Amino acid sequence: MAAPKEKAQGCCSGAPAGKVALPAAANGGAVKEEIADSPPTTAKVSSKGIPIMTRAQRSHPLDPLSAAEIAVAVATVRAAGRTPEVRDSMRFVEVVLLEPEKNVVALADAYFFPPFQPSLLPRTKGGPVIPSRLPPRRARLVVYNKQTNETSIWVVELSEVHAATRGGHHRGKVISSEVVPDVQPAMDAMEYAECEATVKDFPPFVEAMKKRGIDDMDLVMVDAWCAGYYSDADAPNRRLGKPLIFCRTESDSPMENGYARPVEGMHIVVDMQNNIVIEFEDRKFVPLPPPDHLRNYTPGETRGGVDRSDVKPLIISQPEGPSFRITGSFVEWQKWNFRIGFTPKEGLVIHSVAYVDGNCGRRPIAHRLSFVEMVVPYGDPNEPHYRKNAFDAGEDGLGKNAHSLKKGCDCLGYIKYFDAHFTNFTGGVETIENCVCLHEEDHGILWKHQDWRTGLTEARRSRRLTVSFICTIANYEYGFYWHFYQDGKIESEVKLTGILSLGAPMPGEQRKYGTTIAPSLYAPVHQHFFVARMDMAVDCKPNEAYNQVVEVNVKIESAGPHNVHNNAFYAEEELLKSELQAMRDCDPSTARHWIVRNTRTVNRTGQPTGYKLIPGSNCLPFCLPEAKFLRRAGFLKHNLWVTSYKKDEIFPGGDFPNQNPRIHEGLATWVRKDRSLEETNIVLWYVFGITHIPRLEDWPVMPVEHSGFMLMPHGFFNCSPAVDVPPPSDVDAKEAETPKEIHAALISKLFPLRPSDTLHLLLIVAEFMVSVISLFS
Repeated sequence: MAAPKEKAQGCCSGAPAGKVALPAAANGGAVKEEIADSPPTTAKVSSKGIPIMTRAQRSHPLDPLSAAEIAVAVATVRAAGRTPEVRDSMRFVEVVLLEPEKNVVALADAYFFPPFQPSLLPRTKGGPVIPSRLPPRRARLVVYNKQTNETSIWVVELSEVHAATRGGHHRGKVISSEVVPDVQPAMDAMEYAECEATVKDFPPFVEAMKKRGIDDMDLVMVDAWCAGYYSDADAPNRRLGKPLIFCRTESDSPMENGYARPVEGMHIVVDMQNNIVIEFEDRKFVPLPPPDHLRNYTPGETRGGVDRSDVKPLIISQPEGPSFRITGSFVEWQKWNFRIGFTPKEGLVIHSVAYVDGNCGRRPIAHRLSFVEMVVPYGDPNEPHYRKNAFDAGEDGLGKNAHSLKKGCDCLGYIKYFDAHFTNFTGGVETIENCVCLHEEDHGILWKHQDWRTGLTEARRSRRLTVSFICTIANYEYGFYWHFYQDGKIESEVKLTGILSLGAPMPGEQRKYGTTIAPSLYAPVHQHFFVARMDMAVDCKPNEAYNQVVEVNVKIESAGPHNVHNNAFYAEEELLKSELQAMRDCDPSTARHWIVRNTRTVNRTGQPTGYKLIPGSNCLPFCLPEAKFLRRAGFLKHNLWVTSYKKDEIFPGGDFPNQNPRIHEGLATWVRKDRSLEETNIVLWYVFGITHIPRLEDWPVMPVEHSGFMLMPHGFFNCSPAVDVPPPSDVDAKEAETPKEIHAALISKLFPLRPSDTLHLLLIVAEFMVSVISLFS
């Protein structure tokens, strides 16, 4: 049990003041040197205590790397290669911002960038000492050497990049480089294209396809899947791909659904380093499925069908513009504010989430929110489906596989888009335009009550701010959404769509482990698991660690004097004191949920302020404990993990899950330290999943399936934060009032009139004209 701490009454943090020390960098203090070497050492401060900076700060410490910064980082590493051969063989798997320590973020948010909140830093005697500039930004690069099969991690310090004025010809400074043994980094789209070409040029494969009636290699689709790890043959001393094969029917139809004809019976292993087929067996002749007339999903006649004709236009209009405000990557909406980030592996990252709560000011809720891994294990023990266990973040990259969003379908309304910049495999910079979508959505009723005595009604509509991106991993699409609500809730949602990964049984064969969806075509059962990492900061500034987690289960009161009517139940709380104790599973039978609480801040009832994690629909892996994919995915064994924050603990399967031979690397190993959770910087790892038993209605393209969870205030506010949402405006009411409704009201007045009642008729006509004029004004 933690010792009692002094608590602050009310909604504002009562943490004691302390000194902030800017952290040393990994190479032994470059950050301190940067600040010390910046002339002058401190910034001037105005009479109101507002710092006057000597130079503009162009990038916030958490802004994603710009295209110019990526180019500088790549050029710096390439120039550091010892020989021309080494430089030519460098392949750039990932170039990402090396996020600074939280104290640097606090300094930036206090004096250099919005929200300009000096209270993020503790008070010091004689006033704050403010550096004139922030530490330089750094990039972390994962580099694969195609000649030596080595993977290395580089850290590059970036100078100010003025690409527009000086052509972008700059070089950063290499801070560190390290070869990481026995790993394989994520695959790249360029490698997938090379793998397809390699397989289609392999003579035994061409002959095997001819046996199946296919002479035109342009019809063949080769999807390169990572090898996983099943035996020593999959060890990372070789970079392996084990492709799946599909075959289209028509070569002149680029939008034909080629996944409708899987090619089975072949075993293929490709050396991705050297682009050669190293194993090939045509083990079993399985005839190609006949073309399915329902296989395509393109519009109307192009798929051999007719589109419905009764879908009327639906227009989202915001005549006065949006309610949000964007400054760089800083977002303000209603009382929420946060920063948007993006990485090749995670995709969308939400930083520095806070709520502006009246006199209490800006109250932090989370430091960082993102999806750090997803795993898709298949439940068919037959070849090749048993080895379909994709780690879509660690093996491919959710962000690198994101695509541009098109207004009118992916997002509706007044939209703010954010671009994303990446390196390709050879080091060039690529930009995905409109990669992240931010917009407002109407979300039905927020709250309502009608007083039955007076008949008076108060009602409010709910509005939410949605930030999202969508990625395509081979046959599946995944949309990742963070919704912010006016009542303080944060909802995390994943939308699954795309095309099923199919198999082809022998004619007349029925497969136990899937659903037959067409003749000689079946969809294996499988699961989709997602891992959300939430670095929480409930009422905690960046330099504070005053959170803990309690588990809540609803219990039925035992029969006896306390339950004479047999109806009593109550919520029982248990403090999760350590990391091993905090490996938990969902339990809908007890309405189980978890609350992250601040140990030093209380609400008006004297209870700790908090946010609770409410699970949605969930599951655990349907497999035996010895399943090979669990070696790399030990984090799937529980729905909730809680750890004490450590900067380099980001990815639950480790940094390199591809062909990883080490058992339970990552989260399942970190928690063995069993660090205390009684008062610390809490990180929640929530694992949620969908068990997909395919339906005929999932073919040819799957309607969206939803999964997710909710973060909800629990004693964080002193009353409903949504009580101050105003009633609908006159503009909203006018838009809701349709001409049809106006005409119906007037006609009801006209109907009972006698022809002789001329004066009454003229008055109603005048009323009609006034209504028409007001409608179009």
